[in-house]
Amino acid sequence: MNRRTGIQRVLAVGLLAGGLLAGSGAHAQGLSSDANELPAWFAQTFLDLREDVRDAAKQGKRVMIYFHQNGCPYCAKLLSTNFTQKSIVDKARKHLAGIDVNIWGDREVTWLDGKAMTEKQFAAMLKVQFTPTLIFLDERGEVVVRLNGYYPPHRFEAVVDYVAGKKEREIPFSEYMKTAVKESASPELHAASFFMKAPLDLTRTPGGKPLAVVFETPYCSGCDEMHKDGFTRQEVLEQIARFDVARVVLGSKSELVTPDGRKRAADAWARELDVAYTPSIVFFDDRGKEAFRIEAYLRPFHLAGSFDYVSSGGYRTEPSFQRFLQAKAERIQRSGGRVELWR
Repeated sequence: MNRRTGIQRVLAVGLLAGGLLAGSGAHAQGLSSDANELPAWFAQTFLDLREDVRDAAKQGKRVMIYFHQNGCPYCAKLLSTNFTQKSIVDKARKHLAGIDVNIWGDREVTWLDGKAMTEKQFAAMLKVQFTPTLIFLDERGEVVVRLNGYYPPHRFEAVVDYVAGKKEREIPFSEYMKTAVKESASPELHAASFFMKAPLDLTRTPGGKPLAVVFETPYCSGCDEMHKDGFTRQEVLEQIARFDVARVVLGSKSELVTPDGRKRAADAWARELDVAYTPSIVFFDDRGKEAFRIEAYLRPFHLAGSFDYVSSGGYRTEPSFQRFLQAKAERIQRSGGRVELWR
Protein backbone atom coordinates (compact mmCIF):
# COMPACT_ATOMS: atom_id res chain seq x y z
CA MET A 1 0.00 0.00 0.00
CA ASN A 2 1.49 3.39 -0.94
CA ARG A 3 1.78 6.36 1.37
CA ARG A 4 -1.63 7.78 0.45
CA THR A 5 -3.96 4.90 -0.33
CA GLY A 6 -4.86 3.73 3.17
CA ILE A 7 -5.34 7.12 4.79
CA GLN A 8 -5.54 10.24 2.68
CA ARG A 9 -6.59 13.84 2.48
CA VAL A 10 -8.80 16.17 0.41
CA LEU A 11 -12.44 17.32 0.07
CA ALA A 12 -15.20 19.34 -1.57
CA VAL A 13 -18.23 20.84 0.07
CA GLY A 14 -21.17 18.87 -1.36
CA LEU A 15 -23.66 16.62 0.37
CA LEU A 16 -26.24 13.85 -0.30
CA ALA A 17 -27.01 10.17 0.09
CA GLY A 18 -25.78 6.79 1.20
CA GLY A 19 -26.30 3.18 2.23
CA LEU A 20 -24.94 0.16 0.31
CA LEU A 21 -24.34 -3.51 -0.09
CA ALA A 22 -22.62 -6.19 2.03
CA GLY A 23 -25.32 -6.80 4.61
CA SER A 24 -26.44 -10.15 6.01
CA GLY A 25 -28.94 -11.00 8.68
CA ALA A 26 -31.93 -9.46 10.43
CA HIS A 27 -29.82 -7.51 12.91
CA ALA A 28 -27.88 -5.51 10.37
CA GLN A 29 -27.73 -1.81 11.16
CA GLY A 30 -30.20 0.42 9.34
CA LEU A 31 -29.27 2.38 6.29
CA SER A 32 -28.39 6.04 6.57
CA SER A 33 -31.16 8.64 6.63
CA ASP A 34 -30.96 9.24 2.88
CA ALA A 35 -31.31 5.57 1.95
CA ASN A 36 -34.40 6.38 -0.14
CA GLU A 37 -32.03 8.05 -2.63
CA LEU A 38 -30.04 4.87 -3.24
CA PRO A 39 -30.41 2.39 -6.12
CA ALA A 40 -32.34 -0.78 -5.30
CA TRP A 41 -29.19 -2.91 -5.43
CA PHE A 42 -27.74 -1.18 -2.38
CA ALA A 43 -28.26 -3.15 0.86
CA GLN A 44 -27.79 -3.07 4.61
CA THR A 45 -24.64 -3.91 6.55
CA PHE A 46 -23.42 -4.49 10.09
CA LEU A 47 -20.63 -2.02 9.29
CA ASP A 48 -18.09 -4.55 10.52
CA LEU A 49 -15.50 -4.25 7.77
CA ARG A 50 -13.83 -7.50 8.79
CA GLU A 51 -17.02 -9.44 8.05
CA ASP A 52 -17.81 -7.39 4.97
CA VAL A 53 -14.44 -8.12 3.36
CA ARG A 54 -14.75 -11.86 4.15
CA ASP A 55 -18.33 -12.07 2.88
CA ALA A 56 -17.51 -10.21 -0.29
CA ALA A 57 -14.50 -12.44 -1.00
CA LYS A 58 -16.67 -15.56 -0.66
CA GLN A 59 -18.93 -14.13 -3.37
CA GLY A 60 -16.01 -13.24 -5.61
CA LYS A 61 -16.53 -9.53 -4.89
CA ARG A 62 -14.52 -6.65 -3.51
CA VAL A 63 -15.70 -4.07 -0.99
CA MET A 64 -16.43 -0.50 -2.01
CA ILE A 65 -16.81 1.96 0.88
CA TYR A 66 -18.90 4.97 -0.14
CA PHE A 67 -18.48 8.08 2.03
CA HIS A 68 -21.19 10.71 1.58
CA GLN A 69 -22.93 13.55 3.39
CA ASN A 70 -26.46 14.85 3.15
CA GLY A 71 -27.05 17.47 0.47
CA CYS A 72 -23.85 16.73 -1.51
CA PRO A 73 -24.34 17.65 -5.21
CA TYR A 74 -21.42 15.44 -6.22
CA CYS A 75 -22.94 12.46 -4.39
CA ALA A 76 -26.23 13.21 -6.13
CA LYS A 77 -24.40 13.18 -9.45
CA LEU A 78 -22.81 9.82 -8.63
CA LEU A 79 -26.18 8.29 -7.76
CA SER A 80 -28.30 9.83 -10.49
CA THR A 81 -25.78 9.60 -13.33
CA ASN A 82 -23.13 6.94 -12.70
CA PHE A 83 -25.34 4.48 -10.82
CA THR A 84 -28.09 4.60 -13.43
CA GLN A 85 -25.92 3.57 -16.39
CA LYS A 86 -26.48 -0.08 -17.19
CA SER A 87 -22.87 -1.01 -17.93
CA ILE A 88 -21.73 0.41 -14.58
CA VAL A 89 -24.62 -1.09 -12.62
CA ASP A 90 -24.13 -4.54 -14.15
CA LYS A 91 -20.43 -4.54 -13.26
CA ALA A 92 -21.04 -3.17 -9.77
CA ARG A 93 -23.69 -5.82 -9.03
CA LYS A 94 -21.33 -8.57 -10.15
CA HIS A 95 -18.03 -7.43 -8.68
CA LEU A 96 -18.61 -4.97 -5.81
CA ALA A 97 -20.07 -5.09 -2.31
CA GLY A 98 -20.82 -1.57 -1.14
CA ILE A 99 -20.62 -0.12 2.36
CA ASP A 100 -22.36 3.18 2.98
CA VAL A 101 -20.83 5.63 5.47
CA ASN A 102 -22.17 9.08 6.34
CA ILE A 103 -19.16 11.22 7.25
CA TRP A 104 -21.22 12.95 9.98
CA GLY A 105 -23.11 9.79 11.06
CA ASP A 106 -23.22 8.07 14.45
CA ARG A 107 -23.65 4.42 13.47
CA GLU A 108 -20.93 2.15 14.80
CA VAL A 109 -18.24 1.03 12.34
CA THR A 110 -15.68 -1.67 13.06
CA TRP A 111 -12.45 -1.28 11.10
CA LEU A 112 -10.23 -4.10 9.93
CA ASP A 113 -8.12 -3.96 13.09
CA GLY A 114 -11.22 -4.59 15.22
CA LYS A 115 -11.45 -1.02 16.51
CA ALA A 116 -15.03 0.27 16.78
CA MET A 117 -15.96 3.92 16.27
CA THR A 118 -18.73 6.12 14.91
CA GLU A 119 -19.06 6.87 11.22
CA LYS A 120 -17.75 10.41 11.71
CA GLN A 121 -14.79 9.12 13.70
CA PHE A 122 -14.13 6.56 10.97
CA ALA A 123 -14.21 9.23 8.25
CA ALA A 124 -11.89 11.42 10.31
CA MET A 125 -9.47 8.52 10.88
CA LEU A 126 -9.26 7.95 7.12
CA LYS A 127 -8.96 11.72 6.54
CA VAL A 128 -11.97 11.83 4.24
CA GLN A 129 -12.18 15.37 2.92
CA PHE A 130 -14.21 15.05 -0.27
CA THR A 131 -17.65 13.57 -0.78
CA PRO A 132 -18.16 11.27 -2.41
CA THR A 133 -15.00 9.41 -1.43
CA LEU A 134 -14.88 5.78 -2.51
CA ILE A 135 -12.36 3.28 -1.18
CA PHE A 136 -12.05 -0.10 -2.87
CA LEU A 137 -10.62 -2.97 -0.79
CA ASP A 138 -9.25 -6.29 -2.01
CA GLU A 139 -9.86 -9.72 -0.49
CA ARG A 140 -7.38 -9.03 2.33
CA GLY A 141 -8.73 -5.59 3.15
CA GLU A 142 -5.87 -3.78 1.40
CA VAL A 143 -6.73 -0.55 -0.43
CA VAL A 144 -6.71 -1.05 -4.20
CA VAL A 145 -7.97 2.39 -5.26
CA ARG A 146 -9.16 5.49 -3.44
CA LEU A 147 -11.25 8.12 -5.24
CA ASN A 148 -11.41 11.48 -3.51
CA GLY A 149 -14.38 13.15 -5.14
CA TYR A 150 -16.64 12.67 -8.12
CA TYR A 151 -15.46 10.82 -11.25
CA PRO A 152 -17.68 11.17 -14.35
CA PRO A 153 -19.13 7.91 -15.68
CA HIS A 154 -16.53 7.08 -18.33
CA ARG A 155 -13.72 7.48 -15.80
CA PHE A 156 -15.62 5.77 -13.00
CA GLU A 157 -16.34 2.75 -15.19
CA ALA A 158 -12.62 2.48 -15.94
CA VAL A 159 -11.98 2.39 -12.18
CA VAL A 160 -14.57 -0.38 -11.73
CA ASP A 161 -12.87 -2.34 -14.51
CA TYR A 162 -9.49 -1.88 -12.81
CA VAL A 163 -10.78 -3.09 -9.44
CA ALA A 164 -12.95 -5.91 -10.80
CA GLY A 165 -10.17 -7.16 -13.07
CA LYS A 166 -7.63 -7.12 -10.21
CA LYS A 167 -5.40 -5.11 -12.49
CA GLU A 168 -3.38 -3.71 -9.59
CA ARG A 169 -1.39 -6.94 -9.94
CA GLU A 170 -0.39 -5.89 -13.46
CA ILE A 171 -0.13 -2.10 -13.54
CA PRO A 172 -0.20 0.85 -11.09
CA PHE A 173 -3.52 2.70 -11.09
CA SER A 174 -1.94 5.98 -12.23
CA GLU A 175 -0.41 4.29 -15.29
CA TYR A 176 -3.62 2.43 -16.09
CA MET A 177 -5.73 5.59 -16.10
CA LYS A 178 -3.46 7.25 -18.66
CA THR A 179 -4.56 4.84 -21.38
CA ALA A 180 -7.82 3.32 -20.13
CA VAL A 181 -9.92 6.48 -20.49
CA LYS A 182 -10.73 7.86 -23.92
CA GLU A 183 -12.25 11.32 -23.95
CA SER A 184 -13.65 13.69 -26.52
CA ALA A 185 -11.58 16.70 -25.56
CA SER A 186 -9.08 19.22 -26.83
CA PRO A 187 -5.83 17.68 -28.11
CA GLU A 188 -4.05 20.88 -27.08
CA LEU A 189 -3.16 22.16 -23.62
CA HIS A 190 -4.80 25.44 -22.66
CA ALA A 191 -2.77 28.57 -22.00
CA ALA A 192 -3.22 30.63 -18.83
CA SER A 193 -1.56 33.95 -18.11
CA PHE A 194 -0.93 33.04 -14.48
CA PHE A 195 1.10 29.89 -15.25
CA MET A 196 4.80 30.13 -14.39
CA LYS A 197 7.20 30.02 -17.33
CA ALA A 198 9.46 27.04 -18.02
CA PRO A 199 11.92 25.86 -16.89
CA LEU A 200 10.05 25.47 -13.61
CA ASP A 201 11.81 26.30 -10.37
CA LEU A 202 9.17 25.64 -7.72
CA THR A 203 11.43 26.28 -4.73
CA ARG A 204 9.59 28.05 -1.92
CA THR A 205 10.85 30.88 0.26
CA PRO A 206 9.56 31.24 3.86
CA GLY A 207 7.21 34.21 3.92
CA GLY A 208 6.63 34.06 0.17
CA LYS A 209 3.61 32.97 -1.82
CA PRO A 210 2.17 29.49 -1.55
CA LEU A 211 2.30 27.34 -4.67
CA ALA A 212 -0.43 25.60 -6.67
CA VAL A 213 0.72 22.93 -9.12
CA VAL A 214 -1.89 22.08 -11.75
CA PHE A 215 -1.45 18.62 -13.31
CA GLU A 216 -3.02 18.30 -16.75
CA THR A 217 -2.89 16.30 -19.97
CA PRO A 218 -4.17 16.86 -23.50
CA TYR A 219 -7.50 15.15 -24.30
CA CYS A 220 -8.74 15.89 -20.77
CA SER A 221 -12.35 17.07 -20.72
CA GLY A 222 -12.09 18.03 -17.05
CA CYS A 223 -9.09 20.20 -17.89
CA ASP A 224 -11.08 21.82 -20.69
CA GLU A 225 -13.89 22.67 -18.30
CA MET A 226 -11.51 23.95 -15.62
CA HIS A 227 -10.02 26.45 -18.09
CA LYS A 228 -13.30 27.38 -19.76
CA ASP A 229 -15.34 27.77 -16.58
CA GLY A 230 -13.33 27.63 -13.35
CA PHE A 231 -10.33 29.69 -14.46
CA THR A 232 -12.56 32.41 -15.94
CA ARG A 233 -14.58 33.09 -12.77
CA GLN A 234 -13.72 36.26 -10.90
CA GLU A 235 -13.93 34.58 -7.48
CA VAL A 236 -11.44 31.94 -8.64
CA LEU A 237 -9.05 34.42 -10.26
CA GLU A 238 -9.00 36.56 -7.09
CA GLN A 239 -7.79 33.53 -5.15
CA ILE A 240 -5.30 32.45 -7.82
CA ALA A 241 -3.62 35.87 -7.58
CA ARG A 242 -2.43 34.92 -4.10
CA PHE A 243 -0.38 31.99 -5.47
CA ASP A 244 2.44 31.09 -7.74
CA VAL A 245 0.78 28.68 -10.17
CA ALA A 246 2.64 26.09 -12.24
CA ARG A 247 1.29 23.68 -14.81
CA VAL A 248 2.88 20.22 -15.03
CA VAL A 249 1.92 17.86 -17.85
CA LEU A 250 1.37 14.36 -16.53
CA GLY A 251 3.89 12.09 -18.26
CA SER A 252 6.26 14.90 -19.24
CA LYS A 253 10.00 14.20 -19.06
CA SER A 254 10.83 17.89 -18.57
CA GLU A 255 13.11 18.63 -15.65
CA LEU A 256 11.96 20.89 -12.84
CA VAL A 257 13.01 21.91 -9.35
CA THR A 258 10.53 20.66 -6.75
CA PRO A 259 9.19 22.87 -3.93
CA ASP A 260 11.74 21.34 -1.56
CA GLY A 261 14.60 22.13 -3.94
CA ARG A 262 15.27 18.81 -5.70
CA LYS A 263 15.82 18.39 -9.43
CA ARG A 264 13.36 15.85 -10.81
CA ALA A 265 11.78 14.85 -14.10
CA ALA A 266 8.14 15.95 -14.10
CA ASP A 267 6.76 12.43 -14.62
CA ALA A 268 8.91 10.99 -11.82
CA TRP A 269 7.77 13.74 -9.44
CA ALA A 270 4.11 13.12 -10.35
CA ARG A 271 4.56 9.41 -9.57
CA GLU A 272 6.24 10.34 -6.29
CA LEU A 273 3.21 12.48 -5.42
CA ASP A 274 0.89 9.68 -6.57
CA VAL A 275 -1.00 11.93 -8.95
CA ALA A 276 -3.30 9.70 -11.00
CA TYR A 277 -6.10 12.00 -12.14
CA THR A 278 -6.24 15.11 -14.32
CA PRO A 279 -6.90 17.80 -13.53
CA SER A 280 -5.33 17.60 -10.08
CA ILE A 281 -4.06 20.59 -8.11
CA VAL A 282 -1.49 20.07 -5.36
CA PHE A 283 -0.94 23.01 -3.00
CA PHE A 284 2.33 23.69 -1.19
CA ASP A 285 2.99 26.16 1.61
CA ASP A 286 5.79 28.74 1.65
CA ARG A 287 8.21 26.13 2.98
CA GLY A 288 7.59 23.63 0.20
CA LYS A 289 5.42 21.27 2.22
CA GLU A 290 2.23 19.88 0.70
CA ALA A 291 -0.75 21.58 2.36
CA PHE A 292 -3.73 20.23 0.45
CA ARG A 293 -4.80 18.77 -2.86
CA ILE A 294 -7.82 18.38 -5.07
CA GLU A 295 -8.02 15.53 -7.55
CA ALA A 296 -11.58 15.33 -8.77
CA TYR A 297 -14.30 17.23 -10.57
CA LEU A 298 -14.89 20.58 -8.81
CA ARG A 299 -17.30 23.37 -9.62
CA PRO A 300 -16.12 27.02 -9.27
CA PHE A 301 -17.36 27.57 -5.68
CA HIS A 302 -15.35 24.59 -4.47
CA LEU A 303 -12.39 25.42 -6.70
CA ALA A 304 -12.18 28.96 -5.30
CA GLY A 305 -12.69 27.56 -1.81
CA SER A 306 -9.75 25.18 -2.15
CA PHE A 307 -7.38 28.05 -3.03
CA ASP A 308 -8.84 30.09 -0.14
CA TYR A 309 -8.39 27.16 2.24
CA VAL A 310 -4.64 27.26 1.63
CA SER A 311 -3.98 30.99 1.11
CA SER A 312 -5.93 31.96 4.24
CA GLY A 313 -4.10 29.36 6.33
CA GLY A 314 -7.44 27.74 7.09
CA TYR A 315 -6.00 24.28 6.57
CA ARG A 316 -3.75 24.84 9.61
CA THR A 317 -6.59 25.52 12.05
CA GLU A 318 -9.51 23.64 10.48
CA PRO A 319 -8.58 20.11 9.41
CA SER A 320 -11.98 19.59 7.76
CA PHE A 321 -12.30 21.33 4.40
CA GLN A 322 -16.02 20.60 4.64
CA ARG A 323 -16.38 22.71 7.77
CA PHE A 324 -14.20 25.46 6.30
CA LEU A 325 -16.45 25.69 3.24
CA GLN A 326 -19.60 25.54 5.33
CA ALA A 327 -18.39 28.51 7.39
CA LYS A 328 -17.46 30.35 4.19
CA ALA A 329 -20.92 29.73 2.73
CA GLU A 330 -22.59 30.95 5.91
CA ARG A 331 -20.55 34.18 5.84
CA ILE A 332 -21.59 34.80 2.23
CA GLN A 333 -25.24 34.22 3.07
CA ARG A 334 -25.15 36.47 6.13
CA SER A 335 -23.81 39.28 3.96
CA GLY A 336 -26.73 38.84 1.58
CA GLY A 337 -24.91 36.86 -1.08
CA ARG A 338 -25.90 33.60 -2.73
CA VAL A 339 -23.98 30.34 -2.64
CA GLU A 340 -24.21 28.37 -5.88
CA LEU A 341 -22.71 24.94 -5.29
CA TRP A 342 -23.23 23.64 -8.83
CA ARG A 343 -23.25 26.87 -10.88
